[in-house]
Amino acid sequence: MEIRKTNADDIETLIAIRFEMLRVVNNLSGDVEFDKVLVDCSREYFLYGDQTTVIAIDGGKAIACASISYINIMPTYDHPTGKRAHLMNVYTNKDYRRQGIGKKMVELLIDEAKSKGCTEISLDATEQGRFLYTQLGFTANNSGMILKLK
Repeated sequence: MEIRKTNADDIETLIAIRFEMLRVVNNLSGDVEFDKVLVDCSREYFLYGDQTTVIAIDGGKAIACASISYINIMPTYDHPTGKRAHLMNVYTNKDYRRQGIGKKMVELLIDEAKSKGCTEISLDATEQGRFLYTQLGFTANNSGMILKLK
């Protein structure tokens, strides 16, 4: 098995594993068709977004993925670089879970964020993912608020 950062040559593999993950986390059937806008925007994100994505490949097939997006905000006292990151889409195929693959992928992304000068990584955790993130030093934070824009 190989775990590595992706590049533009991996785009079709990334799209496939991303939509596998979306089907699983949203309890969708395997034959559901995704909206063209979602497909096109996902492709654009992987090709041109300010992000790093890692995949795990076993026998030529993607079996896991994880992404981190980089966010620049005005520097603050606690975050003097203004560089932050948001971890997302951490997914491992059910046949490969509990083998440390997700942990290795997230560790690679944490190191990548550090190398880019990020001072904080946020994420939205599922119940299944909380144990992994706690192991890696993430703590719960309830201080934020959000406004959903449509």
